[in-house]
Amino acid sequence: MNPELESLTHRYLDGSISAEEMARLNHLLSESAEARREFVELLNLDSAVAASAAGWERPEKAVSLRQEDSSPVFLPSSLPRRSAPKASFMHSWTWAAAACLALMLSAWWWQGSQRVLATVVNDAGVEELSNGTKLRGETYSLKGGSVELVSARGAHIVIEAPAVFRFESEQRLRVMRGRLSAEVPPAAKGFTVITPSGDAVDLGTRFGVDVPASGAAEIHVFQGEVIAKASGNVSNQSLRGGDAVAMDGGASTARELRSSAFIQPDEMNGLTAGLAAGQRSRSEAALTGIRNDPALIALLDFESGEAQPGVFRTVQGRWPGSRAPEFVHVGDHLKLDVGGEREWPQITLAAWVRLDRLGAPYQSLLHTDGWNDDRPGQLHWMVTRHTTMRLALRGNTLAPGSEEQEMFPDSKTSVLPEQGRWMHLATVYDAGAKTVRFYLNGRFDKETLQSIAHPAKLGAAQIGNWDRQDRKLSGRVDELLLLGRAMSDDEVRALYEAGNPYR
Repeated sequence: MNPELESLTHRYLDGSISAEEMARLNHLLSESAEARREFVELLNLDSAVAASAAGWERPEKAVSLRQEDSSPVFLPSSLPRRSAPKASFMHSWTWAAAACLALMLSAWWWQGSQRVLATVVNDAGVEELSNGTKLRGETYSLKGGSVELVSARGAHIVIEAPAVFRFESEQRLRVMRGRLSAEVPPAAKGFTVITPSGDAVDLGTRFGVDVPASGAAEIHVFQGEVIAKASGNVSNQSLRGGDAVAMDGGASTARELRSSAFIQPDEMNGLTAGLAAGQRSRSEAALTGIRNDPALIALLDFESGEAQPGVFRTVQGRWPGSRAPEFVHVGDHLKLDVGGEREWPQITLAAWVRLDRLGAPYQSLLHTDGWNDDRPGQLHWMVTRHTTMRLALRGNTLAPGSEEQEMFPDSKTSVLPEQGRWMHLATVYDAGAKTVRFYLNGRFDKETLQSIAHPAKLGAAQIGNWDRQDRKLSGRVDELLLLGRAMSDDEVRALYEAGNPYR
């Protein structure tokens, strides 16, 4: 119970409330559905213990309290002061006033609570909410999957689990935990997302809000303008397309835009269709085959729940309720130690990734801990500033004419689309054939020849940032595969097709 609301309500009921306090009470009630519910509970409690009731006339002076699309409810600006209190809390005439007010406000609250504030129009693996569900003022929790909602004024919102949220009105969405993206048309301008550490007020735009289980909430603006207000900060901050901030302790701190961190409304149809087509079952069957391959070095699907060494966030993977590491800040990484001291004349590297377009020179997909002259074959797999894949092995050199300016082989096609999606990246290395082959979403992209080709060496390695300076990974990684043989084009294509979350 809000202590201020409780005190003002009692002062209102006993007739001792001042004009300033009356204005404050009406403000609390008009701003918060929760406050209105608590107010009605107090009135019902008072009336329930009344011993008797008497007639009550509405005072001439009154204050009008309105809820959007509802008829006004008049709270009297004051009630006559009580005489010396007896055993009951208030005089009988006051109980009657309380009872009448309770009835009016209960009806008003019930009418408001039945209004449809948003509707589910797409659900991808969400068990708690199905397509067509009407959302009102209740609190909803999502354990897995993603759901697309349309507000009563036409704002499209995608919420990704795990999430806890509720609509306070058709223009106010409170998010206690979760990640959402929103596309807001002119009719819904002013749509507001409320988080524990600050608010985002839309001015007609596309934006995302990330509310982690702990830590600062973030606002990312993809297009248009959003007003950000950190809790406890009296000033507002205007954010435009490309801007992002974290709101913590009453302050807003600039962040790099992470568009790929948010599922967009136009992505939902593909995810829903993929689940309906049985893609998750096909993916699991393909992984079973991989696990039985004698050449398997490691398959990291992150589903065991065992703690992995490193610094990263665990978020949802490609499938509802699945797990994947997410790397956000400089220094975020996941440690692993695979392959031992063995040399690998052939190796296939593959992973599902969801990456952001950033200015760092490299985004590290997998790096051995060292890069030493006395250990030729140490392997680094990354995405370059040109958004192409690169595979580097210590001591290897390119065949003459393979590349004019690059020291190590790159793919030729950008692996980062304009909007973040799950992509399948693969690289096949064959020291005997002296070739490096690159694949994007199951399609062969490019082959590069080596003049010197050492067998690959693994051992202690990292996914994510390697040296805390120029190799920052931003995004999620799912199902990282290291196979000690060269996969064929058909095998890479089949691996992608089985694991593709979209249809």
